[in-house]
Amino acid sequence: MTTQQAPQMIGGRDQESLVAGQFGPQAAAYVASAVHAQGEDLRQLAGLVAGKGYKTVLDLGCGGGHVAFTVAPHVGQVVACDLSPDMLAAVATEAERRGLANIGTRVGRADAVPADDAHFCAVVSRYSAHHWPDLAAGLREARRVVKPNGVAVFVDVVTPGQPLLDTFLQSIELLRDPSHVRNYAVAEWRAALGAAGFRVTGVTERRLRLEFGSWIARMTPPDSHVAAIRSLQGRMADAVTGHFAIEADGTFTLDTATFEAVPV
Repeated sequence: MTTQQAPQMIGGRDQESLVAGQFGPQAAAYVASAVHAQGEDLRQLAGLVAGKGYKTVLDLGCGGGHVAFTVAPHVGQVVACDLSPDMLAAVATEAERRGLANIGTRVGRADAVPADDAHFCAVVSRYSAHHWPDLAAGLREARRVVKPNGVAVFVDVVTPGQPLLDTFLQSIELLRDPSHVRNYAVAEWRAALGAAGFRVTGVTERRLRLEFGSWIARMTPPDSHVAAIRSLQGRMADAVTGHFAIEADGTFTLDTATFEAVPV
């Protein structure tokens, strides 16, 4: 009689630890990232909060803090919330350098925001939701902490919605960053926001060109993963290379969307 041994499992890290481990060492790179520090979406965010008299704003999954830096001159107080203490330390240092004394930092998850119900006049999240283990839970939490007459704005990369294009996008995202969970289509976002208790008041779709070298450098994936991404880029059908405008050096263009919503 033989005894079967349980299979050995690789890893053992939860998603929260994985995200923090991926982004903590790259905190300074994300604060300095030109892709994250500029863009029409940030100018749109500034316009959405300027002159509204908002006293409290949450930057949910703040990353390098660029939403916080953008809205801080227009509001009373900004709470930059993220899983990574290292990222939050980098944000606090940069806020001090810029003289933005109304930015505070708080460690927290998207599905467990350390704040009371209806605490914030506005909740903003930019390029964070594709890391959330449960999009629905994160959106419900955003709905919980926003005031009844407040606003919520979510900015993220979106999938074109076609299976072939979706498969390619999710594949290269995961090869670059194992903390990636999923990019969602605009229709999926609309449905999820509605189910969480929001009414979508506006959707702005854009295209974002990513220079391959800096895109890779921000996450420092293994060389084998970089080679796999480049291999995929070179072997995909014209529908993929055309939609993502893949260039000779690997530079490509993504779809993004900004969702404006109010509680219902």
